[in-house]
Amino acid sequence: MSTSRGRAGGRRGKRPAERRRRLRTVDETSAGGLVVDHASGTAAVIGRLDRRGRLLWSLPKGHIEAGETAEEAAVREVEEETGIIGRVVAPLGTIDFWFVAEDRRVHKTVHHFLLRALGGELSDSDIEVSEVAWVPLVELESRLAYADERRLIRRATELLEETA
Repeated sequence: MSTSRGRAGGRRGKRPAERRRRLRTVDETSAGGLVVDHASGTAAVIGRLDRRGRLLWSLPKGHIEAGETAEEAAVREVEEETGIIGRVVAPLGTIDFWFVAEDRRVHKTVHHFLLRALGGELSDSDIEVSEVAWVPLVELESRLAYADERRLIRRATELLEETA
């Protein structure tokens, strides 16, 4: 005869080891931004495929390397992921979020900046990027996949109006 007791009975059912194991929590810091070509009124954005194969448009960003400031990392990452050379004009804001990857809980903080395009050629040669595009600023908010980045675009629009 088998007896089974629920939680009230004082004995817990065994859970798979994967569910019992605590994930290690790590903090990661990145930087990136919105690079704008003032002459054409466009901004360079990147597209990445999600797990379902959907193309999601976002702002270029990546890890801050040892010895780099957030501003330097933003300029480098924008150039690596879009091919566009930019100069930081102003900070746009910081976004933080959580995700799970490779048995880790990651708390990611991303510092975003508004950049003015100085040169370069739009390129999707970065392995992490599926597509790149110049998008008219008036269409940018509706194109971006993430609400936090859309909020930054509204801040960028205010800054661009102030500096025009």
